[in-house]
Amino acid sequence: MNQNRQALNEKSAFPTSQKQRVNYRRIWKLVVFLTAGVSLLPLIFITVIDYQVTQHAIESEFLSRTTRTVSNTRRVISFFLEERKSALNFIVHDNDLKTLETPMRLANILENLQNSFGGGFTDLGIVDSSGYQTNYVGPYPLKGKKYSNQDWYKHVVKQGTYISDVFLGYRRAPHFVIAVKKTMQDGSFFILRAAISITPFEALLSNLELGGLGDAFMINHEGTLQTISRNYGNVLGTLPLSVPKLSDTSQVYEGENIMGHKLVIGYRFIDNSPFILMIVKNKTELMKSWFQTRLKLIAFLIGSITVILTVILWTSGYMMKKIKIADERRLMTLHQIEYSNKMASIGRLASNVAHEINNPLAIINEKAGLIKDLFVFKGEYAKDEKLMGLVDSILSSVKRAGTITKRLLTFTRKFESSLEKINPGKLLDEVLGFFQREAEYRDISLNLNVSENTPEIESDRGRLQQLFVNIINNAFAAIDDGGRIDISVGLKNKHQIFILFADDGCGIEKKNLHRIFEPFFSTKTGSGGTGLGLSITYNLIQEIGGEIGVDSELGKGTTFKVTLPLKMK
Repeated sequence: MNQNRQALNEKSAFPTSQKQRVNYRRIWKLVVFLTAGVSLLPLIFITVIDYQVTQHAIESEFLSRTTRTVSNTRRVISFFLEERKSALNFIVHDNDLKTLETPMRLANILENLQNSFGGGFTDLGIVDSSGYQTNYVGPYPLKGKKYSNQDWYKHVVKQGTYISDVFLGYRRAPHFVIAVKKTMQDGSFFILRAAISITPFEALLSNLELGGLGDAFMINHEGTLQTISRNYGNVLGTLPLSVPKLSDTSQVYEGENIMGHKLVIGYRFIDNSPFILMIVKNKTELMKSWFQTRLKLIAFLIGSITVILTVILWTSGYMMKKIKIADERRLMTLHQIEYSNKMASIGRLASNVAHEINNPLAIINEKAGLIKDLFVFKGEYAKDEKLMGLVDSILSSVKRAGTITKRLLTFTRKFESSLEKINPGKLLDEVLGFFQREAEYRDISLNLNVSENTPEIESDRGRLQQLFVNIINNAFAAIDDGGRIDISVGLKNKHQIFILFADDGCGIEKKNLHRIFEPFFSTKTGSGGTGLGLSITYNLIQEIGGEIGVDSELGKGTTFKVTLPLKMK
């Protein structure tokens, strides 16, 4: 005996392949993937393109801005150097050596330079052709110092003008030198040497408006810092970045520091000097505003994808559910039509069989009655109890056979929908008559309890017979031999009656209780169940205006409660 609960124990009207006619999950996946692809791919593509274009535009803007800053600052520094170098050239050509060797005259020139150029000049010195400083004005005792063995002296003798690196020198303070040579008519020469503080450079570079933790400073060709750097050390320290390649234009490139941080580096070689202007910015800081925008863009993309996927999944699931329900209803309707046609054919066949049986039964009943009358009339066998008992047995069997055929005709007569007065107890008794033989064979106890106050109802006999047969047949499928089925009928209220079908069979798992009325749901897969029995029963009850509910406990039995209106609308 199958221990699983099923709505109706009957052979399937559809082949298994037809039940599994459509792979709804596969269709759902296909719809989701195609819809999601068509919806999301353009969105993602546009977002990625916009992301790359915007990032490239922002990076290009930062590089361009850095290039402009480098170029503008280079022009200021070049003008600063050229202005002072031109001033020294003017002085040596406007004054002879004797005049410049006069301490008062040289002091006046230094004062005029400081007043005219707003600082920068710290001292002036006259160096003769032998390398001795013959005249000096300034804060240090440098008169008489010999420079012939120093590099700057050799360069200015050879080139005529010279701008030195920043160095400490005798002053022990960072400065650089601009020296100008003048050759006299006798072939001798002298040099006007000016020491210039780096303070104007540092003031200029510190006032630059630089984003991204920007740092502006100068180095020489060996990578030695010529001004203070905010991030890389003091004057005359070594820059921990590589020295840029020689270029006669402003250049900007991306690099990294020793910590691995990405940098935007702009530089320019200062013409006719040993200086290289450097502007270094932290790329991460520069891109911080872009990173915030990027987060918003990504959040918008994720939110859009989430909303689109949610709508697609819900819509696809909803549509697949509706399609599945419509498909199942169509198949269920076809099944009901086929089932009704089959029942009508069986009814017609049963009716013909019943009529064919009734004719010989009538003859047998007539002849047996005649024999009994003859036995009684003649008195010859009237006192033979055995013989009279045999005749009575024939008459009793004929009567029983007639009752069965009459019941069969009653059951098969009503297939078209029609309203009539029906006694629920009597109709159930008729239906149970068809299960009596199986109940006796399996030793199943059938108990019908009809309350005295149960009224007649006005309903469709054919539908009631079919739903009673379905429920009782379902109970037979669930119980073992020797089981019990109890049917109770009573008045629920002034508008309804109730019918309880209780069995002590295998019961139904709680997880399946809410699904037993679904079309094609079956716990008896592979054992002949279609999954349509209780679904058809549910629809029949809905058609006559009733209700059905179920209570069950696994291993203890199941109770179906049917509520029927006193008058079908």
